[in-house]
Amino acid sequence: MNQVDPVTMWTIIVGLAVGSYTLRFVFIGFVGDRPMPPWLLRHLRYTAVAILPALIAPLVVWPSATAGQPDAPRMAAAAVALTVGLVTKNVLAAIFTGAATLYGLLYLLG
Repeated sequence: MNQVDPVTMWTIIVGLAVGSYTLRFVFIGFVGDRPMPPWLLRHLRYTAVAILPALIAPLVVWPSATAGQPDAPRMAAAAVALTVGLVTKNVLAAIFTGAATLYGLLYLLG
């Protein structure tokens, strides 16, 4: 494995920190004391709902535990979690049933 030059690494870290701070400051500093338009509030309402699937989808489709190859236990757990979430409208129930399905199938299938 090649070692990254420390100057390059710190340049990237500082650049990401400045970019992250700037992005947050735009909303908190410039827009924080003004009312937002209704169309923007309507779209921002779905941001939190999109975060969890965006974090989970790569772990289901390209799991690092299987060297990037999709496998049956992860696909089944995702399907069970999606179904339970749609039927019950309960996030915790979906998370726990998906986790139970994943660990159960990993135990059964090896």
